[in-house]
Amino acid sequence: MTAGTAAAPTTAAQTPAAGRPAWARVQTVPISFVVPALAAVLFLSITLAVTIGPVQVPMTTVWRIALARITGEAGDWSTAEANIVMMLRLPRVLLAAVVGAGLAAVGVAMQAVVRNPLADPYILGISSGASVGAVAVLGLGWLSALGLYGVSVGAFLGAIAAFVLVFLVANAGGQMSPLRLILAGMACSYTLAGLTSLIVLTSDNRELARAAMEWLLGSLGGARWADLGLPAIVLIAGTIYLRFSARSLNALLMGDETAATLGVDVHSLRRVLFVVLSLLTGIMVAVSGAIGFVGLVIPHMARMLVGSDHRRVVPVAILVGAIFLVWVDVGARMVFAPVELPVGVITALLGGPFFIWMLATRRWQPKGTS
Repeated sequence: MTAGTAAAPTTAAQTPAAGRPAWARVQTVPISFVVPALAAVLFLSITLAVTIGPVQVPMTTVWRIALARITGEAGDWSTAEANIVMMLRLPRVLLAAVVGAGLAAVGVAMQAVVRNPLADPYILGISSGASVGAVAVLGLGWLSALGLYGVSVGAFLGAIAAFVLVFLVANAGGQMSPLRLILAGMACSYTLAGLTSLIVLTSDNRELARAAMEWLLGSLGGARWADLGLPAIVLIAGTIYLRFSARSLNALLMGDETAATLGVDVHSLRRVLFVVLSLLTGIMVAVSGAIGFVGLVIPHMARMLVGSDHRRVVPVAILVGAIFLVWVDVGARMVFAPVELPVGVITALLGGPFFIWMLATRRWQPKGTS
């Protein structure tokens, strides 16, 4: 499909297509078909991902084991199979789905808020800010009174601080543009990565270097059931908010002035979105590390399927993001087995060429610019 060649959205009364960037106008597939199909693919992907590994577990056994754990009934599977499913693979696969969905949702909203198709938490330095906050909690002992939630709170505070910093730098002189935003994000990302390294190298905690490396490259290897609760709650709450804000996000795509004429309180909406996106990013980074390119690639895949209306893009991107990261994680633990690759390595190998393709085809630019 080619950007800028599609019909206008069905909600033209609220979201006229004329003011939208070219990258936000594409042809669509019916949402009534896409969402159920993706939900089925996600369920099948989760099931298959749990079966794949050095010890094969039949597909039908996976959910029987999970159900038996709830009901307490015995089955014809071995103790080893039950432990592999319940203690190792199922929490890891589910966490991959939650993190992939969360990062995709952040990418969708962030690209609308800043009207830049190249925006994602990694490129704009938000993930690096969250990493600084998380590493500071472990290395310097900050927020230790919060116990297990200290890392998540630290990551959230780091993410929101990075978000504010990037916008202040990009808006210096009141001339913020997509290019200035990307450059500011990359500059802040490198600076924050350097700060993370400084904390690690000057800390007396020897385990901090290993933990910090996992964050910088992204890893789901240590997933536990206890890691799922908070990310899942934040994802559900964030998704509900973004779904109810979909019309306002549509309006933001057409520019602040147009959004204001449609009744959107642009400044208030943007402040709330900054907090929501920082919270989502911080929590996801706290449990998985700074996994790059998911928030960049997945929103464009969703728009190619269902167009640019955020009432359709948000749920589709969440499902595609979940499916994507489930299979990326399978590749991370199986391609070079028994050696396990960081998830961020594979997302970078996939997302980097996609980024280059977008630049080469100028899909990130508004129509008519050079």
